[in-house]
Amino acid sequence: MLTSLHDFISASLLTTRELPLFGCPVPAGFPSPADDHLDGPFDLTKHLFRHPASTFLARVSGDSMIGAGIHPGDLVAVDRALTPRHGSIVVAVVEGEHTIKRLQHRAGQPWLVAENVRYAPVAVNQEAGLFVWGVVTHVIHALGEQQLTIIK
Repeated sequence: MLTSLHDFISASLLTTRELPLFGCPVPAGFPSPADDHLDGPFDLTKHLFRHPASTFLARVSGDSMIGAGIHPGDLVAVDRALTPRHGSIVVAVVEGEHTIKRLQHRAGQPWLVAENVRYAPVAVNQEAGLFVWGVVTHVIHALGEQQLTIIK
């Protein structure tokens, strides 16, 4: 769940930040010999936001999406220029409330599905007034005190 629209921050308002990029991939398996090679500057803003004018950051509250790696307090990048598809994680407005869920289509009807077994899928009918506000493209959350992770 997202607390309110004022929690959204437009990506177009963020300043460009270039960071050094390590030149070789870092294996997640067995370590490989170190390669002390840095590529040129890496613009994190350009990497995160394909459509800056239509992309917003929002802070997440609640635990309904922890199975998708989205935790309370995380920031999500929400791109309003993308077309929501079956399986997309979306920010939707249902009965005037914002929520973040996985969009599914079952027998021609849209469903909003949590990624936590404690929450039942919600069939969205005409009366509920489903409006998909945007598609989540990235999640940013801290792993610990000094670590930051971005899940795509």
